[in-house]
Amino acid sequence: MKKLNELIETNYDVNISGVKINSKEIEQGDLFVCTDMGTMDRHDFIDDAISKGASAVIVKKDVGEKSVPIIKVKNPNDVLPIICSKFYDEPTKKLKMIGVTGTDGKTSVATMIQTLIGDDLCGYIGTNGYSCSKFNKDTNNTTPDSDKLYGYLNEFVISGCKYTSMEVCSEALMRGRVKNIEYDVSILTNITSEHLNIHGTLENYINDKCKLFSQTKKDGFCILNKDDEHFDKAFKASNGKVLTYGSGKNNDLYFKDIKLFPERNIFTIVYKNKEYKIDSPMAGLFNIYNLSAALLTLFALGYDFNYIEKRIPLLHVSGRLELINMGQDFYVMVDYAHTPNGITKLLEYVSLLPINRSIVVIGQAGERDPYKRKYVGEIVAKNCDKAIFTYEDPRSEDPKDIINMMIENIKDKDNYEIIIDRSKAIKRAIDIAKKGDMVLILGKGNETYEKLKDKTIYFNDIEEAKKHLKDRLDKVSNK
Repeated sequence: MKKLNELIETNYDVNISGVKINSKEIEQGDLFVCTDMGTMDRHDFIDDAISKGASAVIVKKDVGEKSVPIIKVKNPNDVLPIICSKFYDEPTKKLKMIGVTGTDGKTSVATMIQTLIGDDLCGYIGTNGYSCSKFNKDTNNTTPDSDKLYGYLNEFVISGCKYTSMEVCSEALMRGRVKNIEYDVSILTNITSEHLNIHGTLENYINDKCKLFSQTKKDGFCILNKDDEHFDKAFKASNGKVLTYGSGKNNDLYFKDIKLFPERNIFTIVYKNKEYKIDSPMAGLFNIYNLSAALLTLFALGYDFNYIEKRIPLLHVSGRLELINMGQDFYVMVDYAHTPNGITKLLEYVSLLPINRSIVVIGQAGERDPYKRKYVGEIVAKNCDKAIFTYEDPRSEDPKDIINMMIENIKDKDNYEIIIDRSKAIKRAIDIAKKGDMVLILGKGNETYEKLKDKTIYFNDIEEAKKHLKDRLDKVSNK
């Protein structure tokens, strides 16, 4: 509980029991902040918020007299993080803040950091929810809005955490959700063209990503991938001490002697002229980059390799290269890869494995960047033996239209088929797999929903794969 004049400059001293930006979530005594979401005007919901018990409202335009205090500000988006920080007693000052941004790999790097430090000391916020040793809860956004974010950070403080490892997406940086957070460590995985429907241009997207590095403390660290083509822009934006990782010897940490396997990576890292052998359960060359970023972060934070080495076998990122083994004689893997770069890297890795055919189940999300759909279709068709195009959160779009965009440039190929229903597409891939094949189910990882035109249904790729695998294996055993 706080007084309104403790949160913002005003003469009103009404009690505030919470801060909300969604009128549907308002409870008695909450402060309602009319932020600009770009797609709706929250000022339209002021009366609804008051009827539900809002004790005050922050606006940016005249709304007339109401039954509760109305505070007008220039930009509610700018004041929201400040208000939330004050309401939760400035949790970012009680935690070492670690932010991870990039087109691909954010979830993996942020989760690896939490695992290597320990979830009793480090909280995680991102695509897979927010968690520490005391709880594991879902979130609606990769980087939540400030009214949620600061509440989560406060939960970490109460749980005894000393660090937070969080994914920081480009939209959150663009909309100012983390604007007043100073990071102790900021990390770049990579930047490739993505989310142009939100940012407009690649240049805008890159500039928004790089805001994270300008928000790093002077005595903090910017951990940058020197192999990324946009490294220079991130470097120029960096406010903290820059440490680099990558494949070249001119990095603060570099890797060599790589051996890739379906279920693990073995490689050597070199840091401060010392070599360390790594045996990681996180497979794929891209996960060598991801783990290198995480390792360099821990070194920067003062951890020694003896502590880190004991925790490497614990690494696991749900829905990322998730191998499903129910005793079948072929591989089944679920992965979140949905960007052209992520899919390319994944299929490059798979091509190096001792498998027979590769069978890919994939779609593209509706109401999201349409420009990349035909490129994803091309990448998949050219780099796998069999592709099955299906839906993936079509939302208000017709999934047939999305798939037609995906196959726009590959209609001359004969190695794909279309199965709109995702469950049937997964079943088809598993049914046609032969000994030594690799079935890849891409795009959703461990997400537990499908967003259709008129509803959201429960759906999980991992569970679907297990269900269809069991059916196939049961049929074999009953013959």
